[in-house]
Amino acid sequence: MHSKFNFQDLMDDRMVYVTQVDAADLPEDMQEQVEGADTLFAVCATDGQRLAVVKDRQLAFVLARQNDYAPVTVH
Repeated sequence: MHSKFNFQDLMDDRMVYVTQVDAADLPEDMQEQVEGADTLFAVCATDGQRLAVVKDRQLAFVLARQNDYAPVTVH
């Protein structure tokens, strides 16, 4: 017997968004750590919570994949 499986539900649990962030929009304590970078990239959960902030887009995607997430870009 075959039952239908909804892969979308599984994907939603492991999907994260990669978005560009202006360093000036970060909390002050984080701004002190960015060492002159104006633009960073955030890895965010589907509910908008920031999981990580890194210096380049490629690193954001690598970080997400290394943690078994499926990253997608948000503009």
